Order: sequence, then C-alpha cells, then structure tokens
Amino acid sequence: MSFAKLEFFNPFSRSIKDRTAFNMLLRAMERGDINGTRKLFEASSGNTSISLAALSNVFGIKFRAYLPKPTPKATQVLLRVLGAEVVVTDSETIDQEMVEFVKEEARKEGAANLNQFENDDNFDVHYRVTAREIEEQLQSIGKEPDVLIAGIGTSGHIAGIAKYLKERYDTYVVGVVPARGEKIPGIKRLETGQKWYPLVEIDRVVKVTRREAIEGSIDVARRDGLLIGLSSGAVAKAYERVSEEFGEGTYVLIFPDDGFKYVEVFESYLGMT
Repeated sequence: MSFAKLEFFNPFSRSIKDRTAFNMLLRAMERGDINGTRKLFEASSGNTSISLAALSNVFGIKFRAYLPKPTPKATQVLLRVLGAEVVVTDSETIDQEMVEFVKEEARKEGAANLNQFENDDNFDVHYRVTAREIEEQLQSIGKEPDVLIAGIGTSGHIAGIAKYLKERYDTYVVGVVPARGEKIPGIKRLETGQKWYPLVEIDRVVKVTRREAIEGSIDVARRDGLLIGLSSGAVAKAYERVSEEFGEGTYVLIFPDDGFKYVEVFESYLGMT
C-alpha cells in the first residue's frame, strides 16, 4: 500500500519549501539576523525563492533571488509577480561556488542570507514537523511506515524525515537523484555535497533520468488525476522500481510540488512546441 504526501497544499510556493522557508525566516528574525536594512538574498532553483519572496512581502522585507541559468521561466515570472528582484546567474546548477557568491553579495550589501543548503533550520523543521505529520496520518489508519521514498535536493527534508522515522520504526529509506548528466528541478546528484545526507542512513539511492521523471508525472496525472512536479515524478518512478523488488508494505512517497511550474517542460515532451 502506498501513500503520497502532497506538499503542494502549502500556500505560498505550493511546495514543501514553504516549511523550510518559514522556519528559516522565523528563526532568523527571532535571532535578530534580519537587520535594519530588511534585505534578504538567497540562492534557489525555484520553490524556496518563491516561498521566501511571498513571506518577505508578509514581513516587509526586500528579497533578491539568485537563480541558476536553467531555472524555468514560470519560476522567474512568479518571482517578479511577487515583487522580488531576480538575478539569473551563469551557473548551470547551485554548487558551492554559487552559494559562496551569494553569501558574499549579501555581505557586501548588508543583507541576510539564510542559505538553505547549510542552515540547520531546514533539517529541523522536517524532523520536528513534517515527519510527525506523516506519523500521525499513518497512525490514524493503523499503519506504520515500512519504506520512505523522497528526492534528495538540499537533503533537508529526506534527512529530517528519515531520522525521525528510523528512530521509531526502522523505516527503509530510498533517496532519489538525477542520473549522471541529467538535470531534474528540485533534486541534485550527491557529488554536489548535501550537508545532511551523510548524517542519516539512506539505505538506497535510485537514479532517474529527466525523461523518466516527466513520464512519472504524466503517469500519475493519467492514473490518479494529480498534477505533480518533476521531482515528484522522479519519486513515483523510483517507487515503481522499489515496490517491484520489495513487494507488499506501507510505502510513503514525498511529492514536493505540483506540475504547474513545469508546463513548458510537459509542452516540449508532448511535442506541442
């Protein structure tokens, strides 16, 4: 039996990154890290920047998003709708060099940089909140999580959830990454150096191509009527492989966002351009 946690019900970015952004921003404000300039800079390939742009409006903060070059046009448009300043860099992906560049830009202009890639408030919210929600939801139907399948991006949500579930249920954890040479929004290959991945036992890593991720999204749409994003499609494809091998059990899949930001990708795949 499989269950998918639909994180696109979060209101700001329609993604799991609302949890990360809200916790990082709230904790930073509590510590006084958002100084008198009320400016915030962040490197993000999509959902975190959208969420921070929205929350910055709520709290009266000026937000600047630094994006890698392949960021979908829809993300850039939504950021501008939210009033964010958008800087599209020459980077193909967010690597350590880009993270350090944004840190330095923030330092020079007296802005805060939450840095989702190194900020433990990212990991913390998924350990304290997301994982407990999963536990409570399964308990309500008398189930325990045998297998967790989630994408590896910053590694915040997979590591936080995995740590909690392993401590209590010894859940088998499957991480999902792009295959070599592939780019899938929201997930990254392990050589990019995720902070929390080494801290938690991930039992297996499944590599998925971009085409498989798109097909996974389309399969779910046509079978279940859910419009899910590409990292969610990658998780769905990984579930197909793992469940064939393991058979029956209670599987928990994390679907980080919906498909609306990826219309151009689907359009191209379907031969509509």
